[in-house]
Amino acid sequence: MPKHSETRHLPYTPEQMFDLVADVGRYAEFLPWVSAMRVRSNSETETLADMIVGFKGLRETFTSRVQKARPTEILVDYVDGPLKYLRNEWRFRPEEQGCAVDFTVDFAFKNRMFELIAGQVFGAALRKMIGAFETRAAELYGATSPTGSKSSSAHSAA
Repeated sequence: MPKHSETRHLPYTPEQMFDLVADVGRYAEFLPWVSAMRVRSNSETETLADMIVGFKGLRETFTSRVQKARPTEILVDYVDGPLKYLRNEWRFRPEEQGCAVDFTVDFAFKNRMFELIAGQVFGAALRKMIGAFETRAAELYGATSPTGSKSSSAHSAA
């Protein structure tokens, strides 16, 4: 699978975005295709969780280790499931009008059929999932920045 990196400029603080992304136990409430989450362990610096994902009749469980360095970084490493590997990185940088969120994901499936299916919808699926985080931030924190202005932009690179 291709590696994908993207930066979003959002009207929230790095702490707010960190808290949203670090709260993996609530992902089933707002992320598309996530039907359930089970947090096995959780501390200030690390979470171990199972994510059940369903898409077009397929249902898989992924176990990931989430390393947290509040408020600047969240690193997600694959532990078990249908993938060869997964690495997901979130970085939160303060900006005058909120923060920049740098997002990178790199993964590959063990199963060639899953790889082919995922390749066909990879870009659209990522946009939908990243959009779900932005929508959730607006629901939790409101649509304006701490300074009262609105801003949002995106840059994508595959």
